Amino acid sequence: MPKCSFVNAIKSLILSLVFILASSLPLWSQNTTWIGKVVGVSDGDTITVMHNGKGEKIRLYGIDCPEKGQAFGKRAKQFSSKMVFGRMVEAKPITTDKYGRTIAWIYIEGKCLNEELLKAGLAWHFKRYSSERYLAELETQARQEKAGLWRDPHSVPPWDFRHGETSIIHQGFTSDSQGIVYHGNIRSKKFHKPSCRSYNCKNCTAIFQSREEAIEAGYDPCGLCRP
Repeated sequence: MPKCSFVNAIKSLILSLVFILASSLPLWSQNTTWIGKVVGVSDGDTITVMHNGKGEKIRLYGIDCPEKGQAFGKRAKQFSSKMVFGRMVEAKPITTDKYGRTIAWIYIEGKCLNEELLKAGLAWHFKRYSSERYLAELETQARQEKAGLWRDPHSVPPWDFRHGETSIIHQGFTSDSQGIVYHGNIRSKKFHKPSCRSYNCKNCTAIFQSREEAIEAGYDPCGLCRP
């Protein structure tokens, strides 16, 4: 076989092997980092970014923000909107979920939205799908600083909230906020349930229809009645 033909045959074989290998890889592993404009924010951890001429739904990797109806759910959405809505971001895909959403890291001006939500106390580290130690450390730090949702010692993880597990059990005490009107002390910034001896104190003039509403307003649960 002439030398030229032999070289061409080898090149053809290599190209064929590369094509077969690439075709056998999961689709998401062929994705690369890309840049696009954020055109939608569904909630704290779900945004829509323009990619190849259309909006691509992205679920932030490694974190889980409070759901709509949970304390700080609205705050988490506002945080993400303020940080990325209408702006160009860098998306680093990891995989896709069962709903077809892209699971990704989102970066803007040297900051990572996934991480910033954890630092602000507006998300849990989603350990079921992420084992990154530094994400767990960011959550721990936010807990220690009582940032955001960690003001509430009985915060319900969104994965439990999604399954209807809204009752909170803590040291033998069960609380369900439905149907209860809470009073907040406008000086101490503590809120109380009806059975608390401080419920009708002279400064307890703030009225809340749920514990989530009280916490969102910057009030802490009373240490005695544990609302």
